[in-house]
Amino acid sequence: MTMDNTIDPRIIDGTIWQAFSEKVAELGQIVWNDEIPDDPLVKAEGAQYLLRFLAAGLRVCVELDDSTHPFIDFNIYNRMSWGLDNPDCNYSYARLDGTQRYRISGHIGCADNIEFQVTSGHHADGNFGAWQSISALRGRDMEVSDDGSFTLTLSAKPTDGNWMKMTGEASFLLIREFFSDWQQRPAQFTMESLDAHYPPAPLTSATIAGRFDLLMQWLEVGARCWQQFAAGILANQPGDISPFLPPADAAALGGQAYGMGAFELAEDEAIILRFTPPDCLVWGISLCDRFLQSIDFDHRQSSLNSSQAMLNNGECIGVIAHRDPGIHNWFDCGGHTLGIIAVRYVLTDEVPAVSYQKIKLTELDDHLPQQIQRIDAQQRSEQLRARRLAYQRRTKP
Repeated sequence: MTMDNTIDPRIIDGTIWQAFSEKVAELGQIVWNDEIPDDPLVKAEGAQYLLRFLAAGLRVCVELDDSTHPFIDFNIYNRMSWGLDNPDCNYSYARLDGTQRYRISGHIGCADNIEFQVTSGHHADGNFGAWQSISALRGRDMEVSDDGSFTLTLSAKPTDGNWMKMTGEASFLLIREFFSDWQQRPAQFTMESLDAHYPPAPLTSATIAGRFDLLMQWLEVGARCWQQFAAGILANQPGDISPFLPPADAAALGGQAYGMGAFELAEDEAIILRFTPPDCLVWGISLCDRFLQSIDFDHRQSSLNSSQAMLNNGECIGVIAHRDPGIHNWFDCGGHTLGIIAVRYVLTDEVPAVSYQKIKLTELDDHLPQQIQRIDAQQRSEQLRARRLAYQRRTKP
């Protein structure tokens, strides 16, 4: 008797659903443990993070896990925040099979920088240090029509026009669009495998079981990876942040410098951040909670970039505080007394450090230049309203 490899008995008898349910239950250990304080805000943010992480896993490991009939969609955004996401970036994802050929068509949009990256590994395996960039292509290096339209081919053999190399290790496509002005129009994409047949074959129990397995790996190994990453940052004493440039073959964006550090802030304290921006395409500073989800950046000014911040004689001076200090460059920590600061410089050769100074909030004016840009409550309200509307437009191409 031959075994039908399209049939997985775990789908037939339902044991895979039981295994999945157990993984979901175990995910709660990230939030409900002895190391996470019983602070209502922290627990609420943690519970929200688990829901978002599960939602992201359903998207990446199930709905988008089709390399023969791929679909490009967001794998991270503000309502599905994970992995220290960048508020100034649109992240899009598609599954790849290194033996196939693909065509991407669309409109390049108006982002300051867009980069396509063919990568090995998978987000579910939790081994982000081993993910390798097989090929990468920036929008500025592409052939684009006057109306902004383009076509891009992914294949093992070079083709005319825009082309990216594929190898047998290719596993997914990541597209990152960086916006300093959130009013900029995002790109639009369609994608197809040139080796696909239509219509697709009916879904098999083996196929959906494989996606269950990938999702369970995401909930266990992937979740643990990001938990350990956050714990490593928070274990360090808050202080000056020194960005670094990852290796050229890393899965990180080529030419992007990263810097991460913890912040700790009482209600009556403020943190002053100072740095001189380098010569780069876009820079940004953002705040994340202890679960590596960006702090509600479309409702709060928890991040600033090179277009949003105001400089004093070429220096950026920002203030992290629980209450609005009336300073233009306020970073709203959203009630968090402990969290993470992320600094990013896009396409730079310089990596200036960001200084960190904690003081009493009542002493803030004594530590700031007299000419620092200020803002009143009505101006702040209008600023935040415009910020939220711009973010909605940026994520609705």
